[in-house]
Amino acid sequence: MNEDLSQLDLIELLQRLEPIAEPAPVSLWPQTAAWVWAGLVLLLILAWGLRRWLLTRRANAYRRAALAEIAASDRDPVKLAAILRRTALAAFPRTRVAGLHGEDWLEFLDRSYGGQGFCNGPGRALASIPYSETEIPPDLEPLVVEWIKQHRADGETQS
Repeated sequence: MNEDLSQLDLIELLQRLEPIAEPAPVSLWPQTAAWVWAGLVLLLILAWGLRRWLLTRRANAYRRAALAEIAASDRDPVKLAAILRRTALAAFPRTRVAGLHGEDWLEFLDRSYGGQGFCNGPGRALASIPYSETEIPPDLEPLVVEWIKQHRADGETQS
């Protein structure tokens, strides 16, 4: 192996090089069982979170539909009152909501969202607007939107 390589040019020297041995590929699988269990737990947590998000989204579909109807109602007070009634019927048992009218209806609306805007505010007009030609209060629509977004039906918790 004592060849004299001084007489060879660069190209001949490069041709005599042997390829480098490649190392074994690195496995992407976890090397210990603890990482497998940690991955499974993480996957279960993600699945639970996704399921909860989907159930919440499905449970609040009536809210999104009501808000879309309000956006298309052109501030018509009769439509606002009807949308509010339908939303309450979707969220609460029919036996509890369907028969309410007048002061009882306004008190129910205030109780279910924790405010005073219906009994002592612009929401008071809801009791008479569908049956008269009175002017709609300017802050009635925002109050109805607030109720739709914030009311809590039986069994719901604040998130």
